[in-house]
Amino acid sequence: MSDQPRAKASDFDPEVLRLFDQYVHGVIDRRAFLAGAARFAVGAAGAAGLLAALSPQFAAAQQIKPDDARLSVQYLEFDSPKGYGKGRGYLVKPAKAKGPLPSVLVAHENRGLNPHIEDIARRLALENFIVFAPDALFPLGGYPGEEDAARAQFAKLDQAKTREDFLAAAAMLRGIEGGNGKLGVVGFCWGGGMSNFLATHVPELAAAAPFYGPAPELADVPKIKAEMLIVLAGTDERVNATWPPYEQALKAAGVKYALYQPAGTQHGFNNDTTPRYDEKAAKEAWQRTVALFERRLRG
Repeated sequence: MSDQPRAKASDFDPEVLRLFDQYVHGVIDRRAFLAGAARFAVGAAGAAGLLAALSPQFAAAQQIKPDDARLSVQYLEFDSPKGYGKGRGYLVKPAKAKGPLPSVLVAHENRGLNPHIEDIARRLALENFIVFAPDALFPLGGYPGEEDAARAQFAKLDQAKTREDFLAAAAMLRGIEGGNGKLGVVGFCWGGGMSNFLATHVPELAAAAPFYGPAPELADVPKIKAEMLIVLAGTDERVNATWPPYEQALKAAGVKYALYQPAGTQHGFNNDTTPRYDEKAAKEAWQRTVALFERRLRG
């Protein structure tokens, strides 16, 4: 691992960060990012360097090793008759669990089940939860091991079938061996939107923490029974534009919710594999998320 200090969001021009957000969410392609970023770098090679600097560094950020002796880890398939037929995900349990434990579903970003999300699942399992992280890309061969390829595959998904796969995963997890029947969900970016969707479609869901995810269908908000922790970035025009009407719908429906929106943060601030990571905000968001699950899922 390099001894060089890790780059921060403040090291980049805001326009470069905006272009990168558009790139990772499929609004523009790689060529358009490089063309736009070239204005802030020395030539095309400099723009490519900016892209490399903003891209995930999984090994450098890994907190919990996959073979950590405190955990029991496996890949588990599940039936999804209304979706793609069969799903697969990453199941992590405390190795020495005592008594039934609550379960948490982790919904990934728009690249499938990459090493960062698996690390998130392991971190949560060490908080004494049974954790399952489905891979939306499983029907197309699974996470391909490279982020650009994953984004390209993700665009090919039938989102209606994928939503059914996640509903099936939630149902499986609620009844999993060793679980106490109580379920929470946390998700990031696309997975934040999926967390909002699950909150509106799984009445048994007790708690949800969508991180910078688009709002669900507002007509479905009255169906939410879970307690919500809405985590938004300070600077995130695309997602934040969906929040005011969502908040109004939550209030009108009497849904219990809290908002955490740390100032100065970028979309993806919890992802410690990229420069958009904000350590202070991410730690606070994590603590609030775990506290929500402790309060709503234990006992």
